[in-house]
Amino acid sequence: MYRRDRKPGIRTADRNLLDSRGDADWVHTDPWRVLRIQAEFVEGFGALAEVPRAVTVFGSARTPVDHPEYEAGYAIGAALARAGFAVITGGGPGAMEAANRGAGEAGGYSIGLGIELPFEQSINDWVDLGINFRYFFVRKTMFVKYSQAFVCLPGGFGTLDELFEALTLVQTGKITRFPIILFGRSYWSGLVDWIRNSLEGFGKISPGDLDLLYVTDHVDEVVDIIARAADFRADVSTYGTEDLW
Repeated sequence: MYRRDRKPGIRTADRNLLDSRGDADWVHTDPWRVLRIQAEFVEGFGALAEVPRAVTVFGSARTPVDHPEYEAGYAIGAALARAGFAVITGGGPGAMEAANRGAGEAGGYSIGLGIELPFEQSINDWVDLGINFRYFFVRKTMFVKYSQAFVCLPGGFGTLDELFEALTLVQTGKITRFPIILFGRSYWSGLVDWIRNSLEGFGKISPGDLDLLYVTDHVDEVVDIIARAADFRADVSTYGTEDLW
């Protein structure tokens, strides 16, 4: 309700809807964006509702195909597929493509959740189910809701963003605790040391919060950590099964 000088004109909502408009500026207003955001949630939930239990693999879009990190992503994607997990990535090139490709060539379900960016980045060719999002926060919700674990290959700001968001959600109990795995000790050791020495050392996080992270160089250990955690999840039955896709 608006009063005094804040009171709008007498135009009704029906009139606003039915009158012709001279321009299309209205589609860029915040109220209209709310509907676009709602539509993205509806589309994402609908597309992913029957996805089997899945693991999200993050990593740099800049990883070359002939790089050892690409080989690691491929091996992780393939191993997860053989263990019965769908593989979700950001759908882009580099490490994301590697994980999708590994899952796809191992006969698994390969999913890519892309994002609209100022520079061109298309869904890679190894994705079975691809969804493009306008809004980062909608896409992040899908990663969290439909994954049973996160695996972070070496990456940049985007990978760090997803990593720390997941850590915060798990730490604060906003989501069910699930493994967050950093793959590549030499790449991640400096960050882990900083968390231990600075964040924990200066009391910015609680003792034991660092235990939310696993660090490894071994693909088999990645799968073992995730499989053991999945066995203890009470809600595993809410996920689809491999034969549904």
